[in-house]
Amino acid sequence: MPRRRDKLSKPMSDLLKGNAVIGQSGGPTAVINQSLVAVIEAVAQYDAIDKLLGARHGVRGIVERRFVDLNGLDASLLEKVAQTPCAALGSTRDKPDEKYCRRIFQVLGRHNVRYFFYIGGNDSADAARIVNEMAAESNYELRVFHIPKTIDNDLRVTDHCPGYGSAARFVAAAIMGDDRDNASLPGVKVDVIMGRSAGWLAASSMLAREDDRDGPHLIYVPESPVSREKFVSDVLEVYGRLGRCLVAVSEGIMDEAGRSWAQTITETTERDSHGNIQLSGSGALGDYMANLVKAGVRQKLRIRSDTFGYLQRSFPGFASPTDQAEARLAGTKAVEYAMAGHVSGSVAFKRTGEGEHYGIECFRAELKDVAKEIKRLPAEYINDSGNGVNEAFRQYVAPLAGELPTIAKL
Repeated sequence: MPRRRDKLSKPMSDLLKGNAVIGQSGGPTAVINQSLVAVIEAVAQYDAIDKLLGARHGVRGIVERRFVDLNGLDASLLEKVAQTPCAALGSTRDKPDEKYCRRIFQVLGRHNVRYFFYIGGNDSADAARIVNEMAAESNYELRVFHIPKTIDNDLRVTDHCPGYGSAARFVAAAIMGDDRDNASLPGVKVDVIMGRSAGWLAASSMLAREDDRDGPHLIYVPESPVSREKFVSDVLEVYGRLGRCLVAVSEGIMDEAGRSWAQTITETTERDSHGNIQLSGSGALGDYMANLVKAGVRQKLRIRSDTFGYLQRSFPGFASPTDQAEARLAGTKAVEYAMAGHVSGSVAFKRTGEGEHYGIECFRAELKDVAKEIKRLPAEYINDSGNGVNEAFRQYVAPLAGELPTIAKL
């Protein structure tokens, strides 16, 4: 791939020279490889970077020195990779502490790495922050940039995150289809959607509604706790009014005591490296909620549940065009910020318009402002009854998800 020196923002003598490493982490998305390819293409424009190394399975690949050469790859191959969901380099759930990051920093130094790009969520931003601080303490010149990625849309500072729009589009379309299924064979249906601590993705199911009779008729998010009794009451009220009820619920739904429903009912002891119980790979929550409704009614109803699981985050051929473009832009901007002399940061989006005038601009956020903590769904988007989201949220999410299928009714 040719290097384009005409686009350099600084004289070559001012650019930090050395190698670069890029890694991917956390849950895959439909557009994570757009950011990867953007970095590969942008780095190729700068002679200051000798080699671009891809870390196999994120930070684990760095400490194990499992690198792949990303220089000189065919442009047509890169475009195919960009359109492919899931992490092309492989991902990791490792949550690096200071000791782990010390090993990362040592490997980077041995390979003369001066640029480190890490695609991931808030834990990835925190790992980048720690590595950056170690470099500063050691007087080792290193540029460390976090490139946002998460279907949960829970990173602070930024308006939204690459990966979210495509997952929201999938969820909305899946709910549209399930609503027609529920209308064909009326009953109660519960759909469990990803979102351990934030309800952004479950809330996006509201895009499926074309009129007041369409599902989801009820939406439950972690930010709005609900008791078992109220849930059953809500379902029966909708069923009594419409003769059916479709529920979209975040896997992180909380009870009135602030405790996760899944945490109180799960029978599995499996936990990930972060100490979290398994949610998306289990149908326990959906089955439990369906059984609550069964126990709360006297007549025999058709009551079913589904857990959308892992399909919603990396379904091929259904990525949001807006999400694809913005994920690509995030990768490009990370390289531009590094080459402009910034030592570290995270790429963030600021919304510049709504509706048909929707647009964004990028800015550099500090790693410390993005790391660790999550951004929850604001109360202003949740309805007064705590069992749905409002039209203001539709205005927020619609341009991110993009155009949805058309549903016709007799």
